[in-house]
Amino acid sequence: MNTKKISYLGLLIALAFVLSYVENLLPISIGIPGAKIGLANLVVMVALYTIGSKNALMLSVVRVVLVGLTFGNMAMMMYSMAGALLSFLVMYITKRCKAFSITGVSVLGGVFHNVGQIIVAIFVLETEKLIYYLPVLIIIGTITGLVIGIVAGMICQRIKGYFGK
Repeated sequence: MNTKKISYLGLLIALAFVLSYVENLLPISIGIPGAKIGLANLVVMVALYTIGSKNALMLSVVRVVLVGLTFGNMAMMMYSMAGALLSFLVMYITKRCKAFSITGVSVLGGVFHNVGQIIVAIFVLETEKLIYYLPVLIIIGTITGLVIGIVAGMICQRIKGYFGK
């Protein structure tokens, strides 16, 4: 990896960290525990489309660990990591198959982030009743994924060619 990409990755990690912090400060509550906008996923999407999947995955994992250690606890980090990893896997696969636009990839990422967290919660709390949250979380993931995907698409369009992609 060249110096330009390393600097860019460092900048993206810092930006994702700050956006996670800002999101924790926002007084947005829709009555669903853990439901968030997913501002940091905007940075992951941009990384996925500009510097590649390995770097985007590294960014996502580093962000979850940093945010968990700084503002959360092990339980929060576990839920966030499960959501981030499943979301990333789905985004990586759908981006590679080229059947979805950046917005479609983002929507699937938003939905599967919630699915990953629900799966972990079902095992940790030992109750499958949490599955009833899933339809609402799918709607929330779809809406936030749509917004994040549109914005990520606009950002990627503006920085297109900066890394030769």
